Amino acid sequence: MSRGRKNQSKTTWSSVRTDISLSKPSIVEKYKLNNEMEWVDEISECPEFRPSMEEFKDPLVYLQTIAPQASKYGICKIVSPWKACVPASDVLMKEQRGFQFKAYIQHLRLHEWNVNDKAAFLMRQRKYTYQSFEKMANKAFAKRFTQSTNISAIHLEKEFWHEMARGIRMVDYGANIDGSAFSSDPNDELGQSNGNLKILPQLSNCTLRLLEYQIPGITFPMLYIGMLFSTFAWHVEDHYLYSINYHHSGAPKTWYGVPGYAASGFEKVAHDYIYAPGILSPMDEDGASALLAEKTTMFPPNILLQHNVPVYKAVQMPGEYVITFPRAYHAGFSHGKLHFLPLFCIFLIFSFMPCICHLSLSIETYNFIPLYTITGFNCGEAVNFAVGDWFPWGAVAGQAYAQLCKMVILPYEELLCKEAIILSKSNCLSNEPAPQTLVKISFLSHIESLSNVLWHLNNLKAPFSYSPNSQGTIVCQICKRDSYLAFLGCNSCFHHTCLFHEVHSLTCSCSGKLVVFLRENIWEVADTYEKFQQKSCFSSLPNMSSCIKHGLTRTRKVNFHCEYNGTQESVKPTKGTAIFKMKEKEKVQLGVRKNHKRHCYKHEIILQSFPKSSKKARRKGRLKTTGNNILGCLCAYRPPNIHNIGDFYDTPTN
Repeated sequence: MSRGRKNQSKTTWSSVRTDISLSKPSIVEKYKLNNEMEWVDEISECPEFRPSMEEFKDPLVYLQTIAPQASKYGICKIVSPWKACVPASDVLMKEQRGFQFKAYIQHLRLHEWNVNDKAAFLMRQRKYTYQSFEKMANKAFAKRFTQSTNISAIHLEKEFWHEMARGIRMVDYGANIDGSAFSSDPNDELGQSNGNLKILPQLSNCTLRLLEYQIPGITFPMLYIGMLFSTFAWHVEDHYLYSINYHHSGAPKTWYGVPGYAASGFEKVAHDYIYAPGILSPMDEDGASALLAEKTTMFPPNILLQHNVPVYKAVQMPGEYVITFPRAYHAGFSHGKLHFLPLFCIFLIFSFMPCICHLSLSIETYNFIPLYTITGFNCGEAVNFAVGDWFPWGAVAGQAYAQLCKMVILPYEELLCKEAIILSKSNCLSNEPAPQTLVKISFLSHIESLSNVLWHLNNLKAPFSYSPNSQGTIVCQICKRDSYLAFLGCNSCFHHTCLFHEVHSLTCSCSGKLVVFLRENIWEVADTYEKFQQKSCFSSLPNMSSCIKHGLTRTRKVNFHCEYNGTQESVKPTKGTAIFKMKEKEKVQLGVRKNHKRHCYKHEIILQSFPKSSKKARRKGRLKTTGNNILGCLCAYRPPNIHNIGDFYDTPTN
């Protein structure tokens, strides 16, 4: 393993340098920029690991062995022990015939981040093939750097920030492309290994294997095809998941990473020094999270260094993985590269060319002999994953999503309960691994909060009823929190919320009765909780099973019915259905899935199963609440206070 270190080498600046004096003075002052960019040499590198094939046989098991050290940096680099026999170009042009994609247009510039100057990426309407994008990218790089003879990674990094400061150039970036460049050829050792990102999310240690559907980019990889200075802005992964990015081919990438324990410091810097007050969301306690979630914010890391926020970097080459840890903010850009011919090839050219051509070549003639090839593009692939030590971070992410009323992508409560039940049935050793312990801690903390809320509702004499297991996870109409085990619903207007809201009355604003709906298999969850609780240091709580039984005795006193076009029907929600009562005749348009719109009525979506469409569809067509029944928004759930994965392991902190 190569430990994190300082970049001590200094760079000779070539004639292609962009003069910082051409930038807007306000940008230079805001981001503390100069021509020398000395801070580039001061950023430490993240750790690099070189496992053997045996060690990397299960990448997630190997990751757990390096997590105590690597998580302190936010990112790390792993050199793959396997080599691809089938190049990405062959996979995307031959194995996947007809492969095409659209690219985002990125304006390379630093923004003022006020009401008049915010970043936005536009989608180019033209479709590229792998070959056409590569040709375009190589041509753009050759036009920019052909005269330069010393193009190091440090040089390109400084030149990138000069270009961002000047704010003139435009680049294309193919991001979030459906597909994979891992070969299906049985003779390809990389494609047949667990290092194939199509396989990794389904490994036995990955929590995402418990999902019953695919989410592109999260449970199935996406491609990222870039050119010189294509940029991915500062962001964290959805739900603070891990991510793994494999570099298939082409020019290197520079990555910046901030450890998860410093995420709050990162957001404070963005709030205080990047964003103007007029563009910040009043709903966001930290003020900056909502804007950062748009993934359009790019600023130089020197701002972080000046305010004591740790930042590390990696230069990713083809055949290497980059891992980002939970809640680690990261960003980066693509390089270009001149590949010089080997010395023996140059010797052969200069030795035999005169003989072949029967003439003596002049020095000027040799200048026209191409001694290098140009690579101005690259192709990478990424996917998310989660292991047991992610759950505390997932709880923190759920809390942040609820505060912003942001639609969830993963059913956290469902994954936590399923993982805990599986763990309770396994033969756990007395000295169990740290990830399993973190699953138990997260599960006990979550069920403790849920049990407290259930007892409060029981004391209010709330009737309990079963919700079929086929209902799946639903989404709270107030805070968008996922609700798997239980939710609170009205038996008249069918407005529904999660249980983590303050409730003082069981009467809905429509005069209906509020009922606690429980999953049919909640008893299995209760048994798992009691089993874990007996072996833990958690305080003993009133029996949750007894609470549920008391609530169920009131069920028969409530008349369950709904009106649909004037008829009476029993409430038996099924998977993927919505039960509603038409309150108004006014029609509205609601996009439920990509390229699919239908007419519906206000108050229509009531018991909606957890959305199973892609990430893109969720961005474009999230469910919207149109009701006015608000029960309050005082969240009762508080996730475990674990700030860094490394903190849980008994290892020293740098």
